[in-house]
Amino acid sequence: MHLEIRHARVVMTLAEAGSISKAAAKLSLPQPSLTAQLRRIEKAVGGDLFVRSAFGITPTPLGERLIPMLADLATRADAVVAEASSLASGILRFGNAEWTPVTLRRALQASLPSVEVQTVTLDPALSIEAVNRGELTAALIPSPEAVDGVRPLDPSLAKEIIVREPIWLALPRDHALSRRTTVSRRHMAALSWVHHVQGHWFHPVEEHLFRKLDHPTPEVLHYAGGHAEAMAWVRDAGAAALATPTGSTADVSLVAITEPLRSRLLLVWRPGSIHPNTLRQLIDALRRYYCDYARTIPRYWNWMTERPTDFPELANFLPRPGRWWPRDPSETEAPASG
Repeated sequence: MHLEIRHARVVMTLAEAGSISKAAAKLSLPQPSLTAQLRRIEKAVGGDLFVRSAFGITPTPLGERLIPMLADLATRADAVVAEASSLASGILRFGNAEWTPVTLRRALQASLPSVEVQTVTLDPALSIEAVNRGELTAALIPSPEAVDGVRPLDPSLAKEIIVREPIWLALPRDHALSRRTTVSRRHMAALSWVHHVQGHWFHPVEEHLFRKLDHPTPEVLHYAGGHAEAMAWVRDAGAAALATPTGSTADVSLVAITEPLRSRLLLVWRPGSIHPNTLRQLIDALRRYYCDYARTIPRYWNWMTERPTDFPELANFLPRPGRWWPRDPSETEAPASG
């Protein structure tokens, strides 16, 4: 028997399920049929891939070498199918976390006129799963830096950092601290807070920072399900919250933290599933859009332009000394004088 891609998928499913019965259910196959198929696969590779026991199946030494290779074969085959069903058919399916502005979809569509852009808002973990399955072409994933409890990104996915953005303090507009340029942990310890629920991608950021506060148990008024809800509590309940500047809303004040954390915005996709030219256009469109959006938040935009070395990925999109920058994103750039 010759090994085929379907056999690679069978082995990958068995390894993920950890038992023949669970794998049979996932593959919608009778258990005896799957057992017989596994025996034929093992005969083709020249040895057992799994050790059977009352507790399930575990890889043999041969399996430990071959299963990752077979899984990679299945993943690459899925990438071919995804490419054929998305970009080849003229559709780019793009996932984003928290919420997706209409202006983001319009910006992507304008930069990629040869494809139809479809957008969906998903939890980051669900976006990664959808990219893996080929249901999304690419997704924008927030990933906090140097924070315990953040789920590592699937190493089989390709990724590109779009921007590293700081995590700031969101306050009611009339709060005394809102007039400061920066705040320290000492200022933050006495505030009442709104946090994100456990399981939300931003929750580990709050846990990480609050372990460092001098007051270990600050008052938490509410646990929000997302950034928009958290910002509403800041505005209406007088609470404080942590937020990325672009995750805030216009009716709250933002103040930088003297010892800031950062969150990376990562574009993720399956290797080989996007044409290199399309990928470069997509990355450039996202970075340009990020700068255009940041310019609507004056305090943050000023921070970015004063500290360009903090935003190396945006070097081509931030103003340089002596460079004229249009007041409106729709205006064209004038040449620098001199």
